[in-house]
Amino acid sequence: MKIAVMLAGSGVYDGSEIYETTLTLLNLDQAGVSVQCMAPDIPQAHVINHLTGEEMPGEQRNVLIEAARVARGEIIDLADADPAEYDAVIVPGGFGVAKNLCDFAFRADAMAIHPGVQSFIQAVHKAGKPVGLICIAPTMAVRLFGEGTLCTIGTNEDVAGAIERMGGKHKVCPVDELVVDEARKLVTTPAYMDAGRISEAAVGIEKLVAKVIAMA
Repeated sequence: MKIAVMLAGSGVYDGSEIYETTLTLLNLDQAGVSVQCMAPDIPQAHVINHLTGEEMPGEQRNVLIEAARVARGEIIDLADADPAEYDAVIVPGGFGVAKNLCDFAFRADAMAIHPGVQSFIQAVHKAGKPVGLICIAPTMAVRLFGEGTLCTIGTNEDVAGAIERMGGKHKVCPVDELVVDEARKLVTTPAYMDAGRISEAAVGIEKLVAKVIAMA
């Protein structure tokens, strides 16, 4: 089995959430699954100082290069990835997902997904393979899988409302659980949308990884 892990940079505020990414990779490795990290070779929407939380005007970074930090260099350009080679895809959260892989952070329910991201995930889905979306990543679900898609981001009413305005079905979910759209083979969990501690995020992510593997 080989699973794709799609990244959006490095760091919670402008890239992939590092704890969520690490927990995903750890659980996949413990399950004996082959993993390939990938990210689009594009500029970040912006760069955030993670010490202050403030934007850094004039600073420019690349999503693929930053994601390579988290992947320890073991990463490929999304444009070079063949969906047919993978049994599933998992997207950890972090606001880089909502800023770089799509523009939900800026446009909410008027959002669009980066074309390369959309085509890869949809190709995996159309082949009948499962998709796991963590934290803020389920905001892409309706655009990926169509109206009526069932997913969760936990308990955030504003984000849940945006998902429902796009035509999705949001289910409130505790941080240590997951929601499965069986028809679409979509698995989602809140992670740091609601987690206050890494141990809280870990429980739901472990369950999501196990479910994705079981459905693959």
